[in-house]
Amino acid sequence: MTDRYHEDLRPGEGLCPPRADVGSDAATLSLDGPWRFHLAPTVDAVTGGFADPGFDDRSWDTLAVPAHWQLHGYGAPAYTNVRYPFPVDPPHVPDENPTGEYRRVFDRPAGWPAGPAVIRFEGVDSCYKVWLNGEELGHAKGSRLPAEFAVGGLLRPGRNVLAVRVHQWSSGSYLEDQDMWWLSGIFRTVRLLARPEGGLGDVFVHATYDHVTGQGTVSVDTDVPARLTIAELGLVDVDAAGPHAVDRVDPWSAETPRLYTARLETGTEGADIRIGFRTVALADGRWTVNGTPVSLRGVNRHEWDPDAGRAVPVAVMRQDLLMMKQHNLNAVRTSHYPPAPEFLELCDELGLWVVDECDLETHGFAVTGWHGNPSDDPRWAPSFVDRARRMVERDKNHPSVIAWSLGNEAGTGRNLAAMAHWIRDRDPSRMIHYEGDRDSGYTDCYSRMYASVDEVATIGRGEEPPTRDPAADAHRRSLPFILCEYAHAMGNGPGGLAEYQRLFDTYPRCQGGFVWEWIDHGIRQPVPGGEGHYFAYGGDFGEPLHDGNFVADGLVFPDRTPSPGLLELKKVSAPVRLSVDPALAEVQVTNKYDFRDTSHLAYDWTVQEQGVTLTEGRLTVPVAAAGAQVTGRLPELPAAGADTWLTVRARLAQDEPWAPMGHEIAWTQVRLPARAQPAPGKIRHPVRTDDSGRVLVGAARFDPRTGLLLSLDGHVPGQDGRAQPGDHPDLLVTGPRLDLWRAPTDNDAPPRDVRDAVASDWRRIGLDRLQHRVIDLGADGDTFVVRTRVAPAATDLGILATYCWTAADDGVTLSVATEPIGAWSGVLPRLGLHLAVPADLDVVEWLGDGPGEAYADSRQAVRFGRYRLRVDEMQTPYVHPQENGNRTGVRWARITAPDGTGLEMTGRPTFELTARRWTSADLAAARHPYELKPSDRVHLNVDLGQNGLGSASCGPGVLPQYQLAADRAYTFEVEFRRLGPTAPAPAPAPAPAPAPAPGD
Repeated sequence: MTDRYHEDLRPGEGLCPPRADVGSDAATLSLDGPWRFHLAPTVDAVTGGFADPGFDDRSWDTLAVPAHWQLHGYGAPAYTNVRYPFPVDPPHVPDENPTGEYRRVFDRPAGWPAGPAVIRFEGVDSCYKVWLNGEELGHAKGSRLPAEFAVGGLLRPGRNVLAVRVHQWSSGSYLEDQDMWWLSGIFRTVRLLARPEGGLGDVFVHATYDHVTGQGTVSVDTDVPARLTIAELGLVDVDAAGPHAVDRVDPWSAETPRLYTARLETGTEGADIRIGFRTVALADGRWTVNGTPVSLRGVNRHEWDPDAGRAVPVAVMRQDLLMMKQHNLNAVRTSHYPPAPEFLELCDELGLWVVDECDLETHGFAVTGWHGNPSDDPRWAPSFVDRARRMVERDKNHPSVIAWSLGNEAGTGRNLAAMAHWIRDRDPSRMIHYEGDRDSGYTDCYSRMYASVDEVATIGRGEEPPTRDPAADAHRRSLPFILCEYAHAMGNGPGGLAEYQRLFDTYPRCQGGFVWEWIDHGIRQPVPGGEGHYFAYGGDFGEPLHDGNFVADGLVFPDRTPSPGLLELKKVSAPVRLSVDPALAEVQVTNKYDFRDTSHLAYDWTVQEQGVTLTEGRLTVPVAAAGAQVTGRLPELPAAGADTWLTVRARLAQDEPWAPMGHEIAWTQVRLPARAQPAPGKIRHPVRTDDSGRVLVGAARFDPRTGLLLSLDGHVPGQDGRAQPGDHPDLLVTGPRLDLWRAPTDNDAPPRDVRDAVASDWRRIGLDRLQHRVIDLGADGDTFVVRTRVAPAATDLGILATYCWTAADDGVTLSVATEPIGAWSGVLPRLGLHLAVPADLDVVEWLGDGPGEAYADSRQAVRFGRYRLRVDEMQTPYVHPQENGNRTGVRWARITAPDGTGLEMTGRPTFELTARRWTSADLAAARHPYELKPSDRVHLNVDLGQNGLGSASCGPGVLPQYQLAADRAYTFEVEFRRLGPTAPAPAPAPAPAPAPAPGD
């Protein structure tokens, strides 16, 4: 190729002016479907004459449009977060530039009107040139932005040939270094659109709402005279230019997304447009909608499907939005590009605040110290402004869009300011966002990523350090603070969500934020040599440069199964807060909705003792206006025994467009004061030795050299509760002994160098390779005492662990005391006991927090109850295997075989529990879930606790109150009891609180 258009700085050539995405009754032909396709390995290896209508493409393959060619066997996906996968040599790209050649033959439909027409591309990555019937139309850059080419005079009756040449790399790639897979091709829809003479070229709807008078005002800018009808409002065939005032309208908000259908007519073209009346403003230092400051409970959303990449089906978009609404989210930042237009239509319909972000990121220049960054190079200014213009013009009629974002991580510079100035001039009715403008000189907020809890509190109080430009300081302090990214949801986490939400509730300046991010970008792949599939991440396709599983950082797994992190976010983001005072028999309901009262909610209560329901009923609560608090009365509750809990729930009283009646919005749980319980008497048994020299403590047998528990004998309790002889085999138990290691989470050991990552310290010390030495052991009255030193090689650090075993009625009680030896610092992964039992012990029942996993700083979403799961069901299948499945607040747990044989563990007072078919070492070594092979044992961890999760894969680490300090002494106690098939059956377990299904 001698024409290097893909490397020039122009945003395109031959393009029609950008305009709104408005469907109309003009003729339309979808060009989606099978196209002929050929992939050239380099720019210079393209096929000459391929755009000629007579070109013979029968030897070419067929590729669907929309799609990415790498997901259909042409080349391979590649993932980088920051680094460009090509030399930083702007605007040039390598000659090794895979280039896809597409051909589509279509017939002009019978009755197609004569006159102007355009071919509209919604998204092509990254640069493409277009021909129709052999005539070149032009080229475009801006992968996630629409482009139209005029074709009216080139359309032929009958057969037409559309040819498109798509380059994987272009100068535009320097502006598209978003944190995602590099994927190419025509990945959004392509259409042929008739453009009637005198038709609707562009449409800009202005529909405002006066929150004082309730009046709505509507006017529509069109490039030709048009008539407007909104039948519901009594506007019939009026001049669209208006303005038209309507005395009473129902305003649009994310909580009550009221839309009116407007009909525009020009005589040659008509269009139905859904209008939402709302006014966005910056008032008293807050973003307001319809006069009310809004609280953003948001999420960042990349477009992603594990099979189709960014060619996301509309049904999947709807599923995403339903899940967001059902999990109490009310806002989306379209990171880091405008989404497919159908997504915004769904946001209008279902109700979410949208920060619409431009297709712009130059993060790779950070690697070169921002040298040559296009953001401050005036030669790139037309491309920057063009991208802003194409976003705004396409999406300007969506009421859900309350702010335009200039892009992401593109440094600073005059071109970003130019974008802001153009947007403000074109559409002053919305806010402008850009995180990189730290002085907020051309934006309407102070935006940050991953600020710590302490820093957010400082900013909330208005006590942050001054701006880089002192003259701008007062201005920035007058703006709201928004965390455009926080709580990095990578792998097991994030932790600390409750603390951020508390700050949003405390400081009016803190208007909320957007969790990073919605979905893990895993690519579905078949298991090598096996059945099933797994989700691939960076490096799985042989990329020479990649950022590993950093692309798997979402609140939902690639198949859209909610992660525990999403359930945690739902709980802390609940728009209704419930609190109970049993002493006063009151329930307080605080309405955190910005606009909506609570008349759509119903309340119920349940009292459970030991996880068994005693009584339940409905609760009458007055309706609370938005922002108000009301009190409801509880009925007389039954006398409380041990572990009696009251749960109060708020649920939908009727169907909503996004969830059915009965869907849970919020809940709270409180332990009721227990009536006095007699202290159980202790039966003392002396420590003995059997004929084989094994140490006997009640029902337990120990190795006389190591002091390790070997088994619990086969005697089972009779009707009087005392052990009876029987012929049941002993329950073999390996361990327990002190364990300090967990398979690092992504927040412990992220695939990038971050300040707060702790797993490197753990491995440096050697917590993953502990060795145990018995100091001494022997009987001390009725107690078998084993003193050990637990330490890794190559260091003088250690833990003195003392195990004290005493007989219980039909089991054995273990008290553990630990004492650090040496200059310990930092935190431990976990502190507890590891033991193993036979693999046929498959069912776990427990009284404690559930039903899902929880950790010190991520346990708001679990509630106390009695639960029963199989061992395999207790695992959370993170894309990258890591510590998972922990249950907190466990009073007792039983793990049993099908015949009821098993082990019961009781905490004094509680413990944390994991049960899995592999060790922590196996878990830490696996890169994908299919690499985990079940062993002949079930491995149990019975822990005093684990370190919190934090968000250090990209954000702050674990807050101090959730850290498991290494330099402290600890004590805890657990009782072990063998269960046998003839033992009295435990009380029937009630159905647990259902694990939220996708979308619940």
